[in-house]
Amino acid sequence: MTAALETFINNPLGKSVTIKDVIEDFEFLDDWEERYAYIIDMGKQLPDFPDDERREENYVHGCQSQVWLIHHVDDATGKLYLLIDSDAMIVRGLAAIILIALNGREPRELLTTDIDELFEQLDLFRHISPTRGNGLRAMVGKIRDIAAAQAA
Repeated sequence: MTAALETFINNPLGKSVTIKDVIEDFEFLDDWEERYAYIIDMGKQLPDFPDDERREENYVHGCQSQVWLIHHVDDATGKLYLLIDSDAMIVRGLAAIILIALNGREPRELLTTDIDELFEQLDLFRHISPTRGNGLRAMVGKIRDIAAAQAA
């Protein structure tokens, strides 16, 4: 793993930016054009992703765009930290929302988080393309696989 531990742990997504913030911001925005802009802005907050980690074992299959995901488990706390990147702006934003919801949690806690409920609350699946929805599910699926392996 070439990403510095600090890059994982100092990621503000899921710490200083919470899912409650996202839900409140979504409710404040009047229409989906504004919400798309907000999602894209969230993607700009993703930490830098190491170029040398853009390889097959970190690639998320099932996404229309190119998406990579790496993780680190903090041995001291047992928490799972994630980094995600994509070549598509909207996907980077969706990845940011995933990180806000799941990053920095213990694997068992992550596995019990109902991410679909969050997506429903944000009404994402009605407003993104089916292929983007599949990509969103693929990212969450890969994270759940990592969490399940760590929890075992």
